[in-house]
Parts: sequence; C-alpha cells; structure tokens
Amino acid sequence: MTASTVSPLSPPRHAWFWASFTLAWREVVRFLRQRSRVTGAIGQPILFWILFGAGLSGSFQFGGGSGTNGMTFQEYFLPGVAVMIILFTSIFSSISVIQDRNEGFLQGVLVAPVPRSSIVVGKVLGGTALALLQGFLFILAAPLLHYVGLAPPISLEFTTTGILGSIFFLTGIAIGLTALGYLFAWKIDSVQGYHAVMSLVLLPMWLLSGAFFPGTGSLWLSWLIRLNPLTYGVAGLRRVISRPSADLSSLPPMWLCITVTVAFALLMLVLDVWITRKDKTVK
Repeated sequence: MTASTVSPLSPPRHAWFWASFTLAWREVVRFLRQRSRVTGAIGQPILFWILFGAGLSGSFQFGGGSGTNGMTFQEYFLPGVAVMIILFTSIFSSISVIQDRNEGFLQGVLVAPVPRSSIVVGKVLGGTALALLQGFLFILAAPLLHYVGLAPPISLEFTTTGILGSIFFLTGIAIGLTALGYLFAWKIDSVQGYHAVMSLVLLPMWLLSGAFFPGTGSLWLSWLIRLNPLTYGVAGLRRVISRPSADLSSLPPMWLCITVTVAFALLMLVLDVWITRKDKTVK
C-alpha cells in the first residue's frame, strides 16, 4: 500500500465553496429568525420615502418638475430609498462579524482547514443576497403604494433591460457596502462602536450620493458627490428604472456608473480578504 500524499489537515475538495455557502446560508437563516431586522431595514426607508415624498414634493423640481421631460420628487428619491434599504441591511449583516467574534464562533471558523477568503465571501454574499432581495422587492412594490393612497403615481421602466439593470446595480452596491461594513466590523470590538462609526461613514456616504438631492447648487458639495463611489451606483440605478421621458442629462454616463460600481465592490472585497489574512489571531 502506497502512502497517501495528502496531509490529514489538507482541506477537502470544494471546501472553499462549501465554507462560503454555509456562512452565507447562515446569514440568511439568522435574518429569518430575527424578524425585527425587516422593520429596521425596510420599514424605516419606506416611511422616509412616503413622508419626505409627501412633504417635499412641492419644494423640489427636477428637469421640469412633473412635466413630460422631468420627474417628480418621489421618482427621484425612489432609487435612493432602495439604496438606503441595502445600506441598512449591509450594516445589520456586518454586525454578525462582531457577534460571532464575541460568541467564539469566528475563532472556530478561523482554525478550520479552509481559506480565510471563504469567510469574507460567505459573509459578504449572505448580506448581499438579503440586501438585493429587499431592495429589488421595494422597487417592484413601490408603484403599488399608489393604489392604497400612500404615494402618488410612479412610472418606472420595467422592461427586461430595466429589471436586469436594476439587479446588476443593486448587487454591485450591496457587495460594496456589505464589504465596507465587514472591513470596519473586523477591527471593531463592540456593536455600539460599530454603529457610531457607521453613522459617520455610511449615512453621510448615502446622503452625498445624489440619492436625496442632486447637489448641483453648491460647487464643493457637487465635488464631494462626484468623489463618492456610491454616487455612480445610485445614478446607474436611476438610469435603468426611470421612465424614458425623464431628464437624466445631469447624471454620469452609464459606462462610468458600471465601471465605478464594479471597481468599488472589487476593491472592498480585496481589502476584506487582505485584512482577514493579515490578522493571524482574532480577539
């Protein structure tokens, strides 16, 4: 009998895939068992959309207001609310990194014979799946709120291109934001500290993305919006779901929206893998 050339500690075939899949599925199961997260991730953004839409609809004019070449404030704000849903879901998903560390689960995963990159992929993909599902369902359901008296008529581009384009941009935004949340959660020990940091990073990032206001009236504000990578994800989402008659000439071109969204998501993933491999021990 010939001696086996495979070390007993070597990871089994396809271990990377199954480790990532298991961690991602764990995030989904955890979400389904914590129904209150649905209220925080979906309820609050929808409430903002309804209240701000009703209160500010007469104060904002976009490309001719509600005319044939413009859009209403509710239509302008809708992509921003979808991104806000993704942002909140990403925050809640990334908190699990801190919770798993405090409960000892993360240490057990780190000593398993699987690449550390599988931890990053599993955590990020789990949060991305939850964020994508909630954000896309909101876009589909938002026009229906008109029939229950909670919103004005909303006209969206629900063609095959619009649906596939919205899924693409929502996925790219979700990966980027979830990976960014993971990056902070890996270095922060407490949930309270994580919330404080996220309030200073992600929420201003969302506000400066053109999700709530275009920022064209201020030079320094317009430059901050241009330097924000989330701006291009929001702009790309707005381009693919807005009605054809809407004036979108002030938005970045589609090729730039795709490039920046993909580059930001990949950069965050690379940084997550790097910082996870760099730390030999986890407190």
